[in-house]
Amino acid sequence: MGSVRMTDREAFALTLGRDSASWQYASDVRGFLVAGCTLLLQVAHPTIGSGVRDHSNFRQEPWQRLFRTLDYVMLTVYSGDDAVEVTRKLREMHKRIKGVNPDGSRYHALEPGAYAWVQATLVYALVMVHERFGRGIRPDDLERLYQEWLGLGRLLGIREGDLPPDWAGLLAYVDEVVETRLEHTETVDVVLRSIAAPARPPKLPAWTEPLWRVVRAPAAHVLTLCTVGLLPPVLRARFGLRWTAGQDRQLRALAAVSRALTPILPRTLRINGPLYLRTRAKAIPRDEFAPAQYAVRK
Repeated sequence: MGSVRMTDREAFALTLGRDSASWQYASDVRGFLVAGCTLLLQVAHPTIGSGVRDHSNFRQEPWQRLFRTLDYVMLTVYSGDDAVEVTRKLREMHKRIKGVNPDGSRYHALEPGAYAWVQATLVYALVMVHERFGRGIRPDDLERLYQEWLGLGRLLGIREGDLPPDWAGLLAYVDEVVETRLEHTETVDVVLRSIAAPARPPKLPAWTEPLWRVVRAPAAHVLTLCTVGLLPPVLRARFGLRWTAGQDRQLRALAAVSRALTPILPRTLRINGPLYLRTRAKAIPRDEFAPAQYAVRK
């Protein structure tokens, strides 16, 4: 569980700016369509599934859990030098996440395989958004983006060699972990239930509950369609999830419409990170990994 040691100068050199590929691709609002699949890939890892079960409020507050993940991603990509403090605090927070798996073995969030897997799933999902629902990422930008995320991984304390050195290697790594490491954990079922019947977002006042009940069914259908359809087939089988030819056609149609809308999608929706951080400026300081001066500066 050793971390990467570096000077402050080396750390700040790994932070990202407007000229980075990540800045251009990391905050497309269509990322919500892959959020469920990404979370399942994470919690199917036994260590992560146990950590979420024992140390997360996901059952009670699924939306808050989603926004905390988004807060972290947006801060690391779009807050410049603040990313150094964000990643250091996040690693410190993970030191407390440990316990016992259902089989009696012990787990710790900083186990290298589990810790690196979260970073891998985030960049994997980022690329998936553009490949499935957008116009894709240019090959030169794709490799540059992945190298930037390796740098962010170094800030997190992910050791050299815990993640592959290039994008092709990352794809092979994902396939290997899916085949050999991911399981049908208890937390997988919790996530699937929350997607099938999503709770009313906390920003919506209680009086909107009747309206939410009307909206919830189509929203749940789209979320379930994307979540199950984007999973590797071997995981669908492992989780006991049904996937029909009709569902596949629906997902393909949804993706085609999304791709067609890309040229007219407003820039603030394609690069939503800066606006997101402004919108969440009052909420983010409540997170343990928020930069100390965030509320003042932002």
